Amino acid sequence: MSAVSAGVVLVLNSGSSSIKFRLIDPVAGTAVVSGLVEQIGEPDSAVADHAAGLRLIHQRLADSGVDLGEVRAVGHRVVHGGTRFHAPTLITDAVVAEVSRLAELAPLHNPANVIGIEVARADFPDVPHVAVFDTGFFHSLPAAAAAYAIDREVASQYGIRRYGFHGTSHEYVSREAALLLGREPAEVNTIVLHLGNGASASAVRGGVAVETSMGLTPLEGLVMGTRCGDIDPGVLFHLNRTAGLGVDKLDELLNRRSGLKGLSGVNDFRELLQQVSHGSSAATLAYDVYIHRLRKYVGAYLAVLGRVDAIAFTAGVGENVAAVREDALAGLDGLGIVVDPQRNRGGNGARIISAEHSRSTVLVVPTNEELAIARAAWQFV
Repeated sequence: MSAVSAGVVLVLNSGSSSIKFRLIDPVAGTAVVSGLVEQIGEPDSAVADHAAGLRLIHQRLADSGVDLGEVRAVGHRVVHGGTRFHAPTLITDAVVAEVSRLAELAPLHNPANVIGIEVARADFPDVPHVAVFDTGFFHSLPAAAAAYAIDREVASQYGIRRYGFHGTSHEYVSREAALLLGREPAEVNTIVLHLGNGASASAVRGGVAVETSMGLTPLEGLVMGTRCGDIDPGVLFHLNRTAGLGVDKLDELLNRRSGLKGLSGVNDFRELLQQVSHGSSAATLAYDVYIHRLRKYVGAYLAVLGRVDAIAFTAGVGENVAAVREDALAGLDGLGIVVDPQRNRGGNGARIISAEHSRSTVLVVPTNEELAIARAAWQFV
């Protein structure tokens, strides 16, 4: 690796069976090297645990010519910060303990995040480690948006509120959207649509999040690859009473066997569109439900914000599937939202895809959560 004047930040996203990594120059805003270690701890895998996974990352970095002595900080994506953590936080033993305790709110994510933190702190003991929380950007939600209408004492005792997720992406994209408009974030009202296998929407007023679609967990809101999004809670009671489904089965149903996969059998959007083109009624219904839910949230957030300067599509589906962008906003001319079909179906990278006369500017803004995490960690160097 060529010499870097100030150093680099190693960004780690530790999952239950994988570690995504990216080495970033936070000053230049460029990635030096990136990769993914998968199948950690799975049968027949050569990667026994997260410690072995991080050793493998070390080796990949060394093989690419990286000088690990240039790593000045390690940034960690942590899914749930609860009510305590919202700003990027220097990791201490006490912070690790609290993130571990918060696993009760994110049992699939926070334990894996903690493992990655502990292993990385042992391997990089002399640099600051910084936690950046998926829920952090939505700490600003007004009480009316954050509160669920249940018994307030129960909610208080068990931490029940809307926390929101994908916050690092929503914050990054809303700021980038303002830059594309040549304005300060404080001047711009934005709807951000983060559409990947997991999907979420947010309403951002003047750079501050005021609404989001995900709630206590990442299950609420939009239709996703395998998650149902919004559903009547009575469905769960009904399935428990009539089908005998317990908590674990219901959890599996709503998180892993619902959404696009539940409706069509596939959760990859490319496969879904292929099935739609071949006339599959199940795939067509799945696509229509996905678009309908998305339009509902756009309409709701228009009402929440009052004035919408920008609508930004991001993440895998949002950045790459032109049909979704066009169909989600079709027929909204009366609300001042007009997508230009040629702009929408052409070009790459960050760009405007709305017509010249559209009152709200529609954009595609590639997300870069790793860069946002790297810049947050750099503050502690």
